Amino acid sequence: MNSDALHTEIRALTDRAEITDLFDRYLHSLDDPGQEYDENWAAAFFTADASTATPAGEVRGRGAVRANVATAMRLFTRTVHFGSNYVIEVDGDLATLRGNQLSTHVLASDGELFVSGGRTDNALVRTAAGWRLSRADLHIAWTQGSPPVLPPELGGTGGSLQGASQGASHR
Repeated sequence: MNSDALHTEIRALTDRAEITDLFDRYLHSLDDPGQEYDENWAAAFFTADASTATPAGEVRGRGAVRANVATAMRLFTRTVHFGSNYVIEVDGDLATLRGNQLSTHVLASDGELFVSGGRTDNALVRTAAGWRLSRADLHIAWTQGSPPVLPPELGGTGGSLQGASQGASHR
């Protein structure tokens, strides 16, 4: 292998490792009970114009993503988010990450357990600060347990996260 090919291969492996690390740190941050969802948190994971589409709503802009995540996470006293089976494609300074996500939540309202499984579709951009999410979408395939009631700031009208997830429920 010549040095150009070796450099290209090392770059590809490094990009994949950095993208995996970013997404795993993002999921881990959701499970940290002391996490403050402030601008520093948002800037560590998202581009300024990032968008998300999740059962907690669709938003655009890092500030809106931050506020949406902060509001959604208040619905739970504890969570565990597990990402796996990442398929990462890098094209220069752009990348995609598709994977599976299993999320376990203890509801703040009554302490009951709510679990969801689905897939995550993400777009990333290489920035001066490293890889950042420009799009982070979560598509729920199934749920178990009673989901939380969405507050008005998440588009709730007394409906639940399950109703917004467009997934099948298995109890």
